[in-house]
Amino acid sequence: MDIFDTVKSRYINTQQEEMSLHEYLEFCKKDPMAYANAAERMLNAIGEPELVDTSFDSRLSRIFSNKLIKKYPAFKEFYGMEESIEQIVSYFKHAAQGLEEKKQILYLLGPVGGGKSSLAEKLKRLMEKVPFYAIKGSPVFESPLGLFNPDEDGQILEEEYGIPKRYIKGTMSPWAVKRLKEYGGDISKFRVARLYPSLAHQVAIAKTEPGDENNQDISSLVGKVDIRQLEEYAQNDPDAYSFSGGLCRSNQGLLEFVEMFKAPIKVLHPLLTATQEGNYNSTEGMGSIPFEGIILAHSNESEWQSFKNNKTNEAFIDRVYIVKVPYCLRVTEEIKIYEKLLLHSSLREAPCAPDTLRMLAQFSVLSRLKEPENSNIFSKMRVYDGQNLKDTDPNAKSLQEYKDAAGVDEGMEGLSTRFAFKILSKVFNFDPSEVAANPVHLLYVLEQQIEQQQYPPEVHERYLRFIKEFLAPKYIDFLSKEIQTAYLESYSEYGQNIFDRYVTYADFWIQDQEYRDPETGDILDRAAINDELEKIEKPASIANPKDFRNEIVNFVLRARANNKGKNPSWLSYEKMRTVIEKKMFSNTEDLLPVISFNAKASNDDQRKHGEFVKRMIERGYTEKQVRLLCEWYIRVRKSQ
Repeated sequence: MDIFDTVKSRYINTQQEEMSLHEYLEFCKKDPMAYANAAERMLNAIGEPELVDTSFDSRLSRIFSNKLIKKYPAFKEFYGMEESIEQIVSYFKHAAQGLEEKKQILYLLGPVGGGKSSLAEKLKRLMEKVPFYAIKGSPVFESPLGLFNPDEDGQILEEEYGIPKRYIKGTMSPWAVKRLKEYGGDISKFRVARLYPSLAHQVAIAKTEPGDENNQDISSLVGKVDIRQLEEYAQNDPDAYSFSGGLCRSNQGLLEFVEMFKAPIKVLHPLLTATQEGNYNSTEGMGSIPFEGIILAHSNESEWQSFKNNKTNEAFIDRVYIVKVPYCLRVTEEIKIYEKLLLHSSLREAPCAPDTLRMLAQFSVLSRLKEPENSNIFSKMRVYDGQNLKDTDPNAKSLQEYKDAAGVDEGMEGLSTRFAFKILSKVFNFDPSEVAANPVHLLYVLEQQIEQQQYPPEVHERYLRFIKEFLAPKYIDFLSKEIQTAYLESYSEYGQNIFDRYVTYADFWIQDQEYRDPETGDILDRAAINDELEKIEKPASIANPKDFRNEIVNFVLRARANNKGKNPSWLSYEKMRTVIEKKMFSNTEDLLPVISFNAKASNDDQRKHGEFVKRMIERGYTEKQVRLLCEWYIRVRKSQ
């Protein structure tokens, strides 16, 4: 099927279908979704969650304390928002059950650029997926069940058609009341239409914004009289009324109210009656208009606080279901957000050097975290990301301890993802001759932006400290390892030899035996063996050599059983690999002539340089980046 057929079939599938009222009631017998409320249809669109047992994943088990968590495929692109999404789904679940949430406004509260609008857009798109049934021609898309009286007809509808009484509200719109009068009370003359909610056509989905502070007009919510119809109809006639307000258009669906608390309180009053009583008044002297939809609002915390602190708003505050949408506080998920944003831009194909996105994510997350007491904020960031710091930072606290100390508002301040992406855009376009990003340019752009933003002195100092104390030194270590690994990759035999020799020496040392070198015939006593082992251990600062030697030998003996009696690869055991790399990298003065881009003294250096650059490119760098980063690295080394 080509693109034209796809679009056409999608259009046909969502077209209005109609039936008689009797056919509709018969259909209700077979399918409860025929009379489902907006919250039930939203749950249907969201779908069932995937249950994830975090105890099987070491990172997730540390983040979620081995709990069973729910992941909703519908929200798979919302990284690090598990808690907020679970609260949103809970709201719809309770509203679908007819509990108190059904009468409350779903309110997303969070900082700028934290994802509130994206969540609102997603909910509107989900609402469009499931059709609903309304009286054909009704300007407010009212349910056909509104034609029945709950007291007199409820029992019959439940017994004959299986429709629970709670779905019979008995509120007809002024338009339906007038039509019923015209039909002489014969409700069978009403037709029922199957409709798909649509933001584009303003069918059961609408969006409204606060108007001018001086303008107390509520017509943007409840509609207004259509002056063109006044020649033909009286002012309070439903046919003279334009049901164009947000509440009118979003009945049986979803109304998004952007920056709700910027609106004057008088404008918000119709929302109260719409949610609490299921109807609201028009601007003219007509009967009440039914509302069975969801009201979704969002704004920033400062607006919420000023609204909340005003005692006259207490009635309204009690009718709001708050879902906090803080910034992402996990580096791994923050990186995924950047990758998603890049994927939807022309930069998706542009080269991005390793560690660029990680460094930016670390800076963003650090800006959002509250400084812990008696602990390092960089360690706190790593703990939040699910890393195990037991061996590297004894002062690091558990994730729960950090969270308890920080309180419930952590993540509501700091740098937004939007700000971070603007930084990333500048980094990609920093070099006029190459659209690419690397951490050295990122460090420069970050410092530049911190100066330009004119933050308060304490914030300014804090952000600069993150760069100088954490990001730059950590990147020097990372780049040093990248360069040294690329330089030494052809020396894997060298690493294996060190590994094999260490294991042999450690085994003889544990058994308290002398070692005779098979090649030279030299005999090493226990003290000499210890000296050889320490040459490998000291560069890696092994605190307890005795335990470390026993651990390595035990690991190798177990591994040999599954490896035909041979030693495993030196890369197979992370702790030993780190030790050997530090041993190899402790004396790398000879790498400087190879990695520098100056004229080479010998053909051998030239060959090694070419191989080094080739391996760096394989690791994800462009040739220009290799030159820039190597020159920066040499400069930093000389200044230390």
